[in-house]
Amino acid sequence: MTPGDLKSELRRFWRVRRRELARLHPDAPAQAAEAFPDALVRPGHCAALYHPLGGEMDPGPLAERLRAHKMGICLPVVEKLNAPLIFRSWSAHTVFVPDALGVRAPDPRSPETRPDLVVCPLLAFDGKGHRLGQGGGYYDRTLHQLRLEGPIIAVGLAFAEQEVEALPADALDQRLDGILTETGYRAFS
Repeated sequence: MTPGDLKSELRRFWRVRRRELARLHPDAPAQAAEAFPDALVRPGHCAALYHPLGGEMDPGPLAERLRAHKMGICLPVVEKLNAPLIFRSWSAHTVFVPDALGVRAPDPRSPETRPDLVVCPLLAFDGKGHRLGQGGGYYDRTLHQLRLEGPIIAVGLAFAEQEVEALPADALDQRLDGILTETGYRAFS
């Protein structure tokens, strides 16, 4: 089995399992928000979050906590297929439209911004900071591009039970700097 085949097999399994975890742990998003480390809360900085799909952990409680500490919030937008994501500011007045993948995203009137912190959805993660995404490569391309431009922090948001012993990874896969779950935060070296 090739690494690509293994990733496809893992994705099928984790899409189902993640929905189960979301159903079994409805308080997990609030618990994760409480566990987010104070050292990463930086007033005046911008955090990229996401609209949860398919059982992804809801970053809504984390958004509330970060906003309470005067951090800006932005959301990813797919403007072009197979290209890095862009990020647009998100406020109470944001108008949403489908992006190029049909995902709800801020419309072009929302200012484009560069996040300092990128909170990434995922299907599974391992103890080395590898994440298994949906397979489109959008976050890997984006994290690579952002890291070329300057420092950022990439944090996965997941249920603790999404951790696996090891994930297949290749040179294009971008590692996370940390993982946030309902049981706490862990930084990766």
